[in-house]
Amino acid sequence: MKISAHLLAAALVAAAFTSPAQAHPHVWVTVTSEVVYDAKGAATGVRHAWKFDDMYSAFALEGLPQKTKGVFTREELAGLAEVNITSLKESDFFTFAKAGGKDAALGDASDYWLDYKDEVLTLNFMLPFKTPLKAKDLSIEVYDPSYFVSFAFAEKDAVALVGAPAQCKAAVEAPKEQSKQLSEAAFMAGNLGQTFASKIAVKCP
Repeated sequence: MKISAHLLAAALVAAAFTSPAQAHPHVWVTVTSEVVYDAKGAATGVRHAWKFDDMYSAFALEGLPQKTKGVFTREELAGLAEVNITSLKESDFFTFAKAGGKDAALGDASDYWLDYKDEVLTLNFMLPFKTPLKAKDLSIEVYDPSYFVSFAFAEKDAVALVGAPAQCKAAVEAPKEQSKQLSEAAFMAGNLGQTFASKIAVKCP
């Protein structure tokens, strides 16, 4: 396994082993997500695309074999994608969902791959709900509790619904100012990332 693969995986899960006093972002990720529904109108999972910052992308790819200079195919990145998905499982894929105000369990990632465009890496993967959900209110947050990795939803087209009932609507909600004021307590508790996390909010009738 290439050293760069281990380094990228380690950075994504290092939050679980970083003390609050050392918490600050080292990796920046821009998130776009799709909430996927089945033919019965139940949410079956969320499909993520995580776009890494350019500096970290260059670092992660250093030494990775490539057939064409400046180009990395999905096949060439397959080993790196597998290492990261396997490692991310330890941190619940940094994805936390609630349905009707109650925690909604997610399964293991599937259909995952890395692509490389405009000198940045994007990790794509599907996270299924363990049980399809028909809740009127569904929320999904993506954050690293220790804030080692900074996640932010894209400014445009950050969330989409796929196959959802026509009346369902989705939006990205920014954290409330009151939550930001609690950042010191969250810092000491090792959950600083959630303080600054926006969330996907899905509303269905």
